[in-house]
Amino acid sequence: QLQLVESGGGLVQPGGSLRLSCAASGFTLDGCAIGWFRQAPGKEREGVSCISSRDGTTYYADSVKGRFTISRDNAKSTVYLQMNSLKPEDTAVYYCAAHPLWLTSVQGMCVTGTSDYWGQGTQVTVSS
Repeated sequence: QLQLVESGGGLVQPGGSLRLSCAASGFTLDGCAIGWFRQAPGKEREGVSCISSRDGTTYYADSVKGRFTISRDNAKSTVYLQMNSLKPEDTAVYYCAAHPLWLTSVQGMCVTGTSDYWGQGTQVTVSS
């Protein structure tokens, strides 16, 4: 079964850090764009950061540039999102997703949210 499983969410104070992991099973990430998306209550889902498993090209939403870093380990079929300097507005359920690169670009995936595979999500709460 093809699955993406997120982990690493939790409660953190403003200014703190978290690292999210997205592990793929049933397939490898070769040839895929992989992205992190988030959805807060009452808001639409938004693309946070996406990466190409092929060449490492990345895309970041303006709201997280300089604070978040996406990376991948193709051998482990895992993508990470290092989140630093967290703000209350970062609070959301974070989802990882994967989509073939022949059907999308890294930027296109993050902007449109188009994806074949989605994880179940992990909650990130930033609060004092």
